[in-house]
Amino acid sequence: MSYEDFPWFKDAPIGKILNVEEPNPGHFYWPELDVDVGIETIEHPERFPLKAK
Repeated sequence: MSYEDFPWFKDAPIGKILNVEEPNPGHFYWPELDVDVGIETIEHPERFPLKAK
């Protein structure tokens, strides 16, 4: 996962990055960062361009 494709993690403390939940199979949520990402987005970020920064 590159910072270019997933900028929310760039300046986040490691503790917040490690606090990840999987509320549904293949869907991940970082509650302290309010970021949720599906496995398809992680595997193929080019299919899901950023809409907001």
